Amino acid sequence: MTILKWALIFLLISIVAGVLGFTGISAASADIARFLFYVFVVIFLVLLILGLTIFRAS
Repeated sequence: MTILKWALIFLLISIVAGVLGFTGISAASADIARFLFYVFVVIFLVLLILGLTIFRAS
């Protein structure tokens, strides 16, 4: 859950920076937020598949 929390923090930073006119900071933090969100989704899917297959069999 920590990765998702950091992704949300960077998303909020991106929105605030965009509203205030800091487009460079906004774009950079949006990219970081997007990357962290995708990492979270990949880890979630891997653990979901493992939970449904390997750990259920034992």
